[in-house]
Amino acid sequence: MAKITYKHPDGTETVLEVTAPNTVMRGAKLNNVEGIVAQCGGSAQCGTCHVYIDEGNTLPLPEMHEAEDDVLYGTAAERRPTSRLSCQLPVSEAIDGLIVHLPTTQV
Repeated sequence: MAKITYKHPDGTETVLEVTAPNTVMRGAKLNNVEGIVAQCGGSAQCGTCHVYIDEGNTLPLPEMHEAEDDVLYGTAAERRPTSRLSCQLPVSEAIDGLIVHLPTTQV
């Protein structure tokens, strides 16, 4: 289990306890977090689960695969150095305390 903080563009936060083997995206969808659309259901094809990892993050995240990298070039919101697809971030105790910022739009 990991505590994940989803920061909305308006400054509000949604803090969730998400269990493994979910992803950061699935945790948001299961708990009706607005701002994560996830049209493709988590297969790294649509880019509608785009998030920005908090700049102060020191938690170990998996390396970005080529498919995720490619999809991030076509997201509705600006790609940044901290951009990730939340469907590609598996939940484990190692990411307890992760903070992700939601973009202003996903579509």
